[in-house]
Amino acid sequence: MAQGTPIKHKKKSKSVLKNIRQTEHRTVTNRINRTRVRGAIRRFRTALASGDAAAAEKLLGPTFSEIDRSIRRKILPENTANRYKSRLTIALNGLRKPKTA
Repeated sequence: MAQGTPIKHKKKSKSVLKNIRQTEHRTVTNRINRTRVRGAIRRFRTALASGDAAAAEKLLGPTFSEIDRSIRRKILPENTANRYKSRLTIALNGLRKPKTA
């Protein structure tokens, strides 16, 4: 458009305004759920990195529960969540039995 020409804005209908409100609410909810899952995984990985098998063992159930809940809430795709669980389990098993040379 040429410089200085006014832009016409279409008036938003009631359904569009409702859709905007729904999107904002869903965005907030999804962000909260995604943060909760990431925090659980982060806490578990921190326990693994510290080498504390007992703490990691204690966090295993709640972490997997959050990951499974994220599948139901469509925060994570099922394959992605299963990959996370598999890798976390492998890391925990590596921590449980130390390597003998």
